[in-house]
Amino acid sequence: MTSIIKLYCLSGAGDETPPCYVLQVDEFKFLLDCGWDEKFDMEFIRELKRHINTIDAVLISHSDPLHLGALPYAVGKLGLNCPIYATLPIYKMGQMFMYDLYQAHRNVSDFDLFTLDDVDAAFDHIVQLKYNQSIDMKGKGLGLRITPLPAGHSLGGTVWRIAAPGEEDIVYAPDFNHKKERHLNGCEIEKLMRPSLMLLGAMNADYVQPRRRLRDEKLMTTILSTLRGGGCVLVCTDTAGRVLELAHMLDQLWRNRDSGLVAYSLLLLSNVSYNVVEFAKSQIEWMSDKLTRAFEGARSNPFALRHLQLCHSVIEVTRTPGPKVVLASCPDLEAGFARDLFLLWAPHPQNSIVLTARTSPGTLARELIEKGGDRVIDLTVRKRMRLEGSELEEFLQQQRLKVNNTIKEETAGVSSDSDSDGELEMWVVTGRHDIPVRHDTRPTGCFKSNKRHHAMYPFHEERTRADDYGEIIKPEDYRLAEIVDAEGEIRDVPPAPPQKQEPDEEMIEIPSKCITVQRQIHVKANIQYIELEGRCDGESLLRVVSQAKPRAIVGLRANTASLLTLSKHCEAEGIEKIYIPKKGDVIDATTESHIYQVKLDNGRVALEGVLSEEYYKVRELLYDQFAIV
Repeated sequence: MTSIIKLYCLSGAGDETPPCYVLQVDEFKFLLDCGWDEKFDMEFIRELKRHINTIDAVLISHSDPLHLGALPYAVGKLGLNCPIYATLPIYKMGQMFMYDLYQAHRNVSDFDLFTLDDVDAAFDHIVQLKYNQSIDMKGKGLGLRITPLPAGHSLGGTVWRIAAPGEEDIVYAPDFNHKKERHLNGCEIEKLMRPSLMLLGAMNADYVQPRRRLRDEKLMTTILSTLRGGGCVLVCTDTAGRVLELAHMLDQLWRNRDSGLVAYSLLLLSNVSYNVVEFAKSQIEWMSDKLTRAFEGARSNPFALRHLQLCHSVIEVTRTPGPKVVLASCPDLEAGFARDLFLLWAPHPQNSIVLTARTSPGTLARELIEKGGDRVIDLTVRKRMRLEGSELEEFLQQQRLKVNNTIKEETAGVSSDSDSDGELEMWVVTGRHDIPVRHDTRPTGCFKSNKRHHAMYPFHEERTRADDYGEIIKPEDYRLAEIVDAEGEIRDVPPAPPQKQEPDEEMIEIPSKCITVQRQIHVKANIQYIELEGRCDGESLLRVVSQAKPRAIVGLRANTASLLTLSKHCEAEGIEKIYIPKKGDVIDATTESHIYQVKLDNGRVALEGVLSEEYYKVRELLYDQFAIV
């Protein structure tokens, strides 16, 4: 049985825009990834909106915004409502990516494309899968089966295999790495053999990658020379993906006393740095065989990082004395803590800026990779500042007016409802609670009125703080009430002084404003590009294509030169069909030509007598002429 297969290229075709495709198999539609770029291009969103109501399932291959950045917008604003399939690490780390991305933009602008509630709503739709766990689709997807396979590149990264009715196998591999790394295994190439259709990310098809040993030595040399010269090193990395490889590698270097790095500080800076490391500790089974064996044998967690200090603000970094190495998000330098530190450290020649990924064209990081440093660049600097002086007074006056208007509205509403009782209910704001107070204005009488309604005291629910293992335990709550002193006598422990409760940060909203200024930055710091993306290099990518031997291949998300290299290689390997689409194209990848689908309802199938004979004649004729589904 042959399926009708079409691919709608919404983004990530003919260029380096984020991957987002609609794959139609007969009547069932998959959304393959839902990435968003650093500029939050709305043109791509308009294309996605046209298909949003017809999508039956979403497949996510990696946890970074490049692969799922538009998912909160699609769920929260466009109304995407279907199962989303991903591995457990993508579910965990994807949330960290989106939390950090949202907060990075909220720190400097009035970002409103999506909210944290939209992020939570999107990830609530995710169905968590394990590697090699097959799931059968239902409804219109009857006969379809999806299987996530290890892809390398990032924790939980996935190559999707979609089995269509018959012998149609579709492999979706936007980003993968065949090599083993410190914390990840490589992809399993043997499970990608002989697919009917391969959807391949061809970004590195013409890329010549230096050996890992040379890249590690270059990073080590840059760090040592900068620190010994009294400077600081900014390593621009992501939030919860490739940063794990870097953090594990550098912590191992710091443990080596012969490296000379123990005297310096190693910091991890992001809005969710603590959560990322904690999640990594709990996902060792998704990592490399080497780390898994070490954990099972010595019971030592490889991500119990001894020398890595976790920071959540630039102030914490600046307060750390002496030369230091900082792993900061985001790698594109368009927002986030990496941009903040770049503005601080780039004008000083003793510092170094290490770029670890080729981000999208047009970003600051990509410009520095292509043009280098030691020049003056114009930057748009956005800041969020607290209101002061007349602006603060004006803001407070507006808040007072809002409160007064609210009280008047509530008072008027209560008065109209309480005329029979002759009472006036006022609201008194005290800290967290709005306490309703009744002022009795009616004349006292001999008899009580049954119509009197007493106000209820507002209830404030205390939120229980918890982690992945349940409610957080305070050791002081279990302290013994008595101890034995040095002389062997038992005496009582004096009660600890009561801790002063800090006001809930969520209840306090500090008035602020966002400003935008143009600045000229003279980049004097040492700019180094050390590729640590964890993707397949060009030679290996082409070798994987040769070994997989797909009957048809679609080259995705790459520039013209890379796509041309892939096309020539496929022709040399004798691959039957090669598709090089552009953004907006629709690829008809159906294996057989002249395919028709004929549907017969139950009423017509059950015909008897003369009509039944005519039905079977027509049916035999159709079988002779066409392939019937």
